[in-house]
Amino acid sequence: MPINRRFMLKGMLGAACSVAAYPLTTTVTLAQGTALGEKRLVVVILRGAMDGLDAVRPTGDPLLAAYRPKLAAGGNPHDLDGFFALAAPLGGLMPLWKAGELGFVHATSTPYRDKRSHFAGQDLLEAGTGMDVPAGAVRDGWLNRMLQAVPGLAAETAYAVGREALPLLEGVAPAQSWTPGIQLQITAQNRLLLEHVYHGDALFRDSADRALTLAEELAADSTGDAADGMSPAAPPGPKEFAGFDRLIDFAAGRLQGETRIAAFSLSGWDTHRNQAVAITRPYAQLERMILRLRDQLGDVWGNTVVLAMTEFGRTAQENGSGGTDHGTAGVVVMAGGAMRGGKIYGTWPGLTEAALYDRRDLMPTSDVRDWAAWTMRGLYGFDRNMLEGKIFPGLDMGPDRRIIL
Repeated sequence: MPINRRFMLKGMLGAACSVAAYPLTTTVTLAQGTALGEKRLVVVILRGAMDGLDAVRPTGDPLLAAYRPKLAAGGNPHDLDGFFALAAPLGGLMPLWKAGELGFVHATSTPYRDKRSHFAGQDLLEAGTGMDVPAGAVRDGWLNRMLQAVPGLAAETAYAVGREALPLLEGVAPAQSWTPGIQLQITAQNRLLLEHVYHGDALFRDSADRALTLAEELAADSTGDAADGMSPAAPPGPKEFAGFDRLIDFAAGRLQGETRIAAFSLSGWDTHRNQAVAITRPYAQLERMILRLRDQLGDVWGNTVVLAMTEFGRTAQENGSGGTDHGTAGVVVMAGGAMRGGKIYGTWPGLTEAALYDRRDLMPTSDVRDWAAWTMRGLYGFDRNMLEGKIFPGLDMGPDRRIIL
């Protein structure tokens, strides 16, 4: 009976792989290409709907305390500009704010409205389309379409680390992925057999070889203990951050070389209950990611912009279980030495009942895609017509946001 290469690889890898518990559910994808010049773009998808009204609190608006008598009273937020304050758990980012390397966009959202489904909201965020585009009509992500638009790009896309996919970077531009929660444990004899079976199939041979080589590299750096993830119950500490730090260091090492694009995914932002406690861990991850990227990138940080965005915000009013429910507008976090930081971007709509969307959510005053598009134009000089027509179909970017130095 003839050997089916695909069936054999699936069977052998299934027997050779052990799926480790990885509660972070964190993903990173990278893309290479010197055609993009020296600028780096890091996109972070904050899955679960980050509460922008908590992350960047409008403490100058008296209605915040009325809507959130418990949540607004908790912690000691760090003043940003006399009206907005940064959530206390993100206080480690304040030096970046003072150095002009941290900024925020408030009251921003994708075009997604009303149904407030995480899956639909994330799909729209990563597809980069509007509500006028039928679901499933666009099968690639806006970051992949950006790569498709770069002439002569030598794209070695890259490495998805974690259990979640990143539709943001899916598409016809070349892509690779690797999952830290799956440990490839394959003998030298089995590897030789795989190489023999796939010798005549360039696509599968090269893909399998890259996957096995990367697994071996990262396994050599692994501590082999529970440090690969953080327990959802215990407070984060240096040991629990060990695996998370290796993920960031891996990405930073590539960004110091030819890699120009990195896309991460951080989960845990769905805080329906006991938000004051539940949100501390995702805050710790986000803060640590930004600070460690800055430290590991060194001089490259000056050519880097980090955009952290979420599928939608949360309700203005806290609920009866000490949390918040799915909302509409939220916050984009921006960091990096290549941006104009120390500023809250966007138009603040206010918190009066009439100013709220559907009388319950922060009103969107800008489109998240605007900020991504102007970031790419500022970093890479992309034509506006291409950004509005191909990368973000149907987008009207509006006036120049001037967020890039």
